Amino acid sequence: MNTRFFVPRDTTALALGSDEVAVALGAELASRSLAGDVVRNGSRGAFWLEPLLEVEQAGQRLAFGPVAAADLPGVLDALQGVPGEHPLCLGPVDEIPWLASQQRLTFARAGQDDPLSLDAYRRQEGFRGLERALELGPQGIVDEVTASGLRGRGGAAFPAGIKWQTVLDTPAEQKYIVCNADEGDSGTFADRLLMEADPYQLIEGMIIAGLAVEATQGFIYLRSEYPAALGVLNAAIAGAEAAGYLGDDIGGSGRAFHLEVRVGAGAYICGEETSLLDSLEGKRGMVRTKPPLPAIRGLFGQPTVVNNVLTLAAVSTVLARGSQYYHDFGSGRSRGTLTVQLAGNIRRGGLVEIPFGATLRELLEDFGGGTFSGRPMRAIQVGGPLGAYLPEPQWDTPVDYEAFAAIGAMLGHGGVVVFDDTVDMGAQARFAMEFCAAESCGKCTPCRIGSTRGLEVIDRIIAREAPAQNRALLNDLCDTMESASLCAMGGLTPNPVRSALAHFAEDFG
Repeated sequence: MNTRFFVPRDTTALALGSDEVAVALGAELASRSLAGDVVRNGSRGAFWLEPLLEVEQAGQRLAFGPVAAADLPGVLDALQGVPGEHPLCLGPVDEIPWLASQQRLTFARAGQDDPLSLDAYRRQEGFRGLERALELGPQGIVDEVTASGLRGRGGAAFPAGIKWQTVLDTPAEQKYIVCNADEGDSGTFADRLLMEADPYQLIEGMIIAGLAVEATQGFIYLRSEYPAALGVLNAAIAGAEAAGYLGDDIGGSGRAFHLEVRVGAGAYICGEETSLLDSLEGKRGMVRTKPPLPAIRGLFGQPTVVNNVLTLAAVSTVLARGSQYYHDFGSGRSRGTLTVQLAGNIRRGGLVEIPFGATLRELLEDFGGGTFSGRPMRAIQVGGPLGAYLPEPQWDTPVDYEAFAAIGAMLGHGGVVVFDDTVDMGAQARFAMEFCAAESCGKCTPCRIGSTRGLEVIDRIIAREAPAQNRALLNDLCDTMESASLCAMGGLTPNPVRSALAHFAEDFG
């Protein structure tokens, strides 16, 4: 059996030189007349080790990383002798502590093989959930998703089963499944990684969602900055269609589901579900007033399930393993696993999937390994650019939705951005208001005008112009934005501002 060499093809690995490694590896194997297959797999999310070269031979899969093209001759030499003596050898992939201490459900297949290989997907329980869904019928599928406790992973954490039940119960000749893949929060990349490393899982989840609510058409609204993901998704959809998993007769069941990718408009606000729907309809992305909810009047005025990538992908696990299996992970009302994305000034950045309930400090120290700069951590922003800045006393908070809400924070999409003790928190508070002013759709006055005025007030506070009066004015302005904005864009912008003022007041003069 030939040796197989795995070189990741996801966006992060490409940015770190994986293409160069793959080309050089092929040339080195040819020059030595060595038999071996170079497989472009998806990344395992250990970005601090990319490019991660995995070598499978004699039933064992060894990892080397981070590997540059110049390291390959030495790696190939080591493989002929004692691989473990090479300085880049990390040992068996499954025994790397950073990976072994995770509990991966949604990302169990990521990095295992060629993400476009249907055979590889099927060997690892692929489409088992779909097979069971076809047996259960619409209400049975919805009941399974409800019992699992799965909540939306896009940030709002709304129970997926309730949303699906609403769409199922709303009569209509046409219903839609829309995947929100417009991943725009700072420090987040889980959606992209899943689409590039395990696209068939997302496709399977969307088909199951279609069967559950009797929708026959699905759309993936993809962030425009993800060209590699676009290529993988389109190829995977074509493969699923050719194999009979998409089309007018899914697996000979007589049920239909069609799927296509639409590229986003490059606006952060289109991550909000109603703005996304407007963009899908060919309009400018503007937030809609609610009610009616998208589950009742969504895309083209029809009942629509709008879930993000991780939510829909998790559905395949729920159906394949059963609702109780999924529900057994997590804590309290936060069931299943959370995909945390460690970014910013972090030593070991990447994707970590663990059950809800671990503390933020455990994530930062055990997985993140502290700061990249080696300096002390000072502030952690969780939940994207609208998330609160958390000081050290709050790092022992359990990572679940309710625990974070209790301290005035949010998990959002699971992005964790680390700042060391050189950060200027006054500048970070200013950035939050500036970001809102730049990305607001402009429909409602509190967000459109409030963010602009807020930026001016923060500048006056930093410049020490009547600081007491301007702080009071800023608090009043934040109250208005929270209470009167149409969507979370304006409603959540005060979170980072207020947390910076409350916990890092010394940075405001």
